[in-house]
Amino acid sequence: MPYLCAVLVVGIRLYAVGGGKVNAVDQSPIVIGKPPKFRYQVLRMSYIIGTIIQQSAKIGAFVDKPRQSPISLQEQQLRELLHEARHTEFGEEYRFKHLLEEQDVEAAFKKAVPVMDYQTIYDRWWVKAHLEDQADVCWPGIVPYYALSSGTSQSSTKYIPLNEDMLRMMKRGSRRLFYDMAKNYGLAPEHYTKQMLMVGSCTQQKRVGYHWEGDLSGIMGMNRPRIMERSYRPGRHITDLPDWGERIERIAEEAPQWDIGFSVSNPMWLQLILERIIEKHKLANINEIWPSFNVLVHGGVPIEPYKPTLEPLFDKPILYMDSYGASEGFLAYQERPDHRPMKLLNDCGVYFEFVPFEETYFDDNGDLRTNQPKSLGLAEVETGKHYAILLSTVAGAWRYLLGDTVQFTDVEKAELRITGRTKQFLSACGEHISIDNLCDAVRAVDEKLRAGIGEFAVTGLREGTFWAHQWFISAENQSVNPDMLVKALDEELCRLNDDYAVERRYALRNVRAQMLPNQVFLDWLHKRGKMNGHAKIPRVLKGQQLEDFKTFIGEHGY
Repeated sequence: MPYLCAVLVVGIRLYAVGGGKVNAVDQSPIVIGKPPKFRYQVLRMSYIIGTIIQQSAKIGAFVDKPRQSPISLQEQQLRELLHEARHTEFGEEYRFKHLLEEQDVEAAFKKAVPVMDYQTIYDRWWVKAHLEDQADVCWPGIVPYYALSSGTSQSSTKYIPLNEDMLRMMKRGSRRLFYDMAKNYGLAPEHYTKQMLMVGSCTQQKRVGYHWEGDLSGIMGMNRPRIMERSYRPGRHITDLPDWGERIERIAEEAPQWDIGFSVSNPMWLQLILERIIEKHKLANINEIWPSFNVLVHGGVPIEPYKPTLEPLFDKPILYMDSYGASEGFLAYQERPDHRPMKLLNDCGVYFEFVPFEETYFDDNGDLRTNQPKSLGLAEVETGKHYAILLSTVAGAWRYLLGDTVQFTDVEKAELRITGRTKQFLSACGEHISIDNLCDAVRAVDEKLRAGIGEFAVTGLREGTFWAHQWFISAENQSVNPDMLVKALDEELCRLNDDYAVERRYALRNVRAQMLPNQVFLDWLHKRGKMNGHAKIPRVLKGQQLEDFKTFIGEHGY
């Protein structure tokens, strides 16, 4: 494997040094001012290097493929985690050494260690490693990095520990993603010599004591091999800029100098960047300057609501590759373009547990009712049911409630899809609407009405003895009115979700929509200090978030 990786790195590096910009006329990589013979040599070199990278990656997909079943890998992963952390303060507290001697280690671990959300584990354990730089608290050594995260469920900043072991595991998962892309996505060899557009948060990091603090993308950038830097865009001189608007403008200015083939991005922010590039350079579509660009590795939000507005920015079909990454670890990715579920990474530093997302274990706010809920391993889960994820990781998270919910589509292959957040399910009166349901309904309605739907959010409201759903939604098509949207959304959700259909006959008496410009949603993110490459609009608004949003749109005359 080191040899294969070296081939990939050297190949990309060779092309990055010798390649040039893209000619928008003949759509071929050229070196400006060079004669045709030299251009031919560059094209041939691009093909040769691309073929080396592609074939090496295909070999890597075979060599690096785990030979054990997902269940066996997870059992082994837990044992490794307990062994490594047995002499930490956490490991001593919960007697990891003795747990390893039990016949059923997984059952003993679940019985001994309580489930913890972020605030619980931070206040009891991580705070000592974070504020005092204590070593050996939840994982051996001093934690060198803290990824700042707030997500969509909480407004306060979270400090997620990140260490060399987790970075290594994230790179292992990323490597497998790339291998499977080469194996399954049918890209031409030359595609692998193109540059990658990384749309992330500010890469500036803050040194505090013995550790660094900043966004995950910045920490990953600090730990990326320097030999790879020329294959990534925009570059540190742009990503270090703290103002998101300034970053977009600088990207738009330099875009014609690049030769992008791939992007790893939140689709909402990628769309903003592409629209600005097209506007600034008066293009018909982005492929006029980046003719090879058609691969999008995305994550963070479901892609379906963005397709109607994202795809017209290209003149060729987009190949989508869903990924499931978080500050806590790289968890899963889509293996094939024609198969949307993602396969779980079972040996990349994370041990998974799954708590049934039911009223027995979660209250109406999405909080656990007990710190010892029923949790299932991979051998016990079922397809079609909603589960909340617990993580134990090489970065010192233990039975940590991530906040995401998933459904398994194939248990034997450990394939799943993300359905939402524990705090963003809409269940005001028992309708149990997931973010997945909301996004599917919006996509279907958008196709039916050709509405040009952009951002949206919904909330549940009590109205006397009954309930209502209030939608906030943007649509480019001015002929589509709120009543048309509500009728179509209501019909689609009844089709998608039996619980919703039942409650529409009884407790859920009213559904209405307020049309808003798409920019209002983005301005609200800006006001909340969330204008960065990882921020996203919460699809379900509750509590203080809802009040903040209503106040904001009221102040702006809506």
